[in-house]
Amino acid sequence: MSTESGLNVLKPKDFANDLEVRWCPGCGDYSILAQMKKVLPELGIPKHKIVFISGIGCSSRFPYYLSTYGFHTIHGRAPTFATGLKIANPELSVWVITGDGDGLSIGGNHLLHVIRRNVNVNIVMFNNRIYGLTKGQYSPTSRVGHKTKSTPYGSIDRPLSALSVALGAEASFVARSLDVNIKHLGETLKRAAGHRGASFVEVYQDCNVFNHEAFSYATDKEVKADNTIYLEHGKPLIFGKDRHMGIRLNGTDPEVVKLGEGVREDDLLFHDEKAPEPSLAYLLSRMSYPEFPEPMGVFRCIDAPVYEEQVDAQVEKAVETAGDGDLDKLFNSGDTWTVD
Repeated sequence: MSTESGLNVLKPKDFANDLEVRWCPGCGDYSILAQMKKVLPELGIPKHKIVFISGIGCSSRFPYYLSTYGFHTIHGRAPTFATGLKIANPELSVWVITGDGDGLSIGGNHLLHVIRRNVNVNIVMFNNRIYGLTKGQYSPTSRVGHKTKSTPYGSIDRPLSALSVALGAEASFVARSLDVNIKHLGETLKRAAGHRGASFVEVYQDCNVFNHEAFSYATDKEVKADNTIYLEHGKPLIFGKDRHMGIRLNGTDPEVVKLGEGVREDDLLFHDEKAPEPSLAYLLSRMSYPEFPEPMGVFRCIDAPVYEEQVDAQVEKAVETAGDGDLDKLFNSGDTWTVD
């Protein structure tokens, strides 16, 4: 920790600790952890006011590897713990770390409610389309036909789109990034941290043991420009190595078009992350490889009432109306009895 103008200035190393990081060599989680350590000092928040809360899974080891407060909770329930903590102490910067299995299966219900309530927490979902910690079963985001230990003949389940789920719950901030695109990942995490309300960030993360190169179409330098599209607010959806392809609407359906063949940039779909209605953001969340280039970046970022602020306002109004409560009086009111 260095001193600048009499103030303590935190560095990435200040958020590290002496615990051995225990993920498989080459796991994408290392990259996410490294970018988080770089982003946290830029937030200007003291370490004792930062809390990481996780459920169960490889991603959920995250709180152990940061020199902040943290909770390693139970499977799928991290959003519930985070909601309680944020209401009890709104000044804390609260991060929920989850995975596609932890957050979208047993934790799906809890994830929906923390998002729809717009609790001011930051949710980061590591999506590797597999159960890694329990050794390679299919997850809620595994593709149809994917063969695993629990689907030896190929999965017949239609996969969930994490971003579509979040947008369906009226999320006020939704974004996607990649574990290996470190600059973009860092910028995305920083934007999420600065958002008032529930921010939801999906990170495509490589499980190099049980689902290696699941996202190679988006990470291989030879093909990624043709298979991904990076969203910029107010700008047309253009992609491709030569920036010669785009997305436009054909009625209500997106279609891939080639620029210069009777198609101008003005004919393309322009990204509006601040649109009050989430329909276009939802449409983008449904675009997936190989039919479409897969969108990366911020899908939605709007202002919306924050849950814990509304709770505090209700409490203040109740006190104004009824006065301070008396817990002992409450316990002894109504029908009471004595057990001899």
